[in-house]
Amino acid sequence: MKRNKTLAIFTLVEHKELNGKYYGYAPYISEMNMWSSHFDNVIVVGPYTDSKSIDDMELSYSHQNLKLIKVPSFNIKSIYASLKLLTQLPFMFVKMFKTMNRADHLHFRCPSNVSAVAALVQVFFPNKPKSTKYAGNWNPKDNQPIGYRFQKWLLANRFLTKNMKVLVYGDYPDQSKSVVPFMSATYRDDEKIPFVKRDFSVKLKFVFIGAMVVGKRPKLTVKIIEALKHKGCEVELHMFGDGDLIDDIKSYVNNHHLEKDVIIYGNRDKSEVKSCLKGAHFTILPSKSEGWPKAIAEGMFFGAIPVSTKISCLPWILGYGNRGILISEELDEAVSLILNELDKGDEYLNDMANNALIWAQEYTLERLSKEIETIAVSQ
Repeated sequence: MKRNKTLAIFTLVEHKELNGKYYGYAPYISEMNMWSSHFDNVIVVGPYTDSKSIDDMELSYSHQNLKLIKVPSFNIKSIYASLKLLTQLPFMFVKMFKTMNRADHLHFRCPSNVSAVAALVQVFFPNKPKSTKYAGNWNPKDNQPIGYRFQKWLLANRFLTKNMKVLVYGDYPDQSKSVVPFMSATYRDDEKIPFVKRDFSVKLKFVFIGAMVVGKRPKLTVKIIEALKHKGCEVELHMFGDGDLIDDIKSYVNNHHLEKDVIIYGNRDKSEVKSCLKGAHFTILPSKSEGWPKAIAEGMFFGAIPVSTKISCLPWILGYGNRGILISEELDEAVSLILNELDKGDEYLNDMANNALIWAQEYTLERLSKEIETIAVSQ
């Protein structure tokens, strides 16, 4: 008789319960539904809130045999928070230990405080098959907080962490054999389109997709478009996303008379974003840090040339300039680099756009599902 197999997931994603189902951040839930489909039972260890308000960015798990083990969300940014954590840690250790003991496969969503604790507990289970989706910046050359560096070191340490596959965005030299390059996806195979050449002599359409927060640098994006306009370029920027800075961005646009050049949509349906990308010349995201640069990859899928800062795995994704434009975080230098690429002409730019499309269309939801199945079933 076939024995039931159990997947244990350790995550910082906050969960809500409504009508007997658990909800969480949609992109995370979508991927976890792929993982959980290969198991008979699922145990999720993560934070919980009593809120019953479900928004468009939340989705429910599809697995019928899923149990949530509630742990507190925490930080150590103050003395009080640190002291509170000390009282909570023993209970978290016990919950995680019991869960790992019951499970057949351990899956960690990193980097996070919850997964950091789980990464310590997993040391006591060297024979359990394990996988980690490291959704943050794995680039060993980038400066990162000590907590992130600790998680990366522990997860990749083959002496302390046995039987582990660490799935990271990008391919970096001199990594532990546990570290495996692993891409995400948004679109299906049947959403692929053939490459269509763009006319770069007309008004250039840039698309920004991302949260309106400091880390994504939406204001720098607007300033780049403003500077290109002042340099004589016909440009327009379409901005999708919401966040703390959206009112500040709108004020900047109005105060600098950019209303006809910068269109701010807020959060919109995936189909509307997709339609905008299909007609775009460029997708732009000059962020401070990225894990999986979803917005960049989505634009590339339809042939929009990516414009990005040189952080995380983005130089690798952009083929070190073969599939996109790598810019500086300094405004003047960024604008100069973009103008330099524009001066190379339509044939050069269309080759770059085609290279971007070919690369991005390799990473579909079907391929992602098969790669997840290989890891979940083979270990």
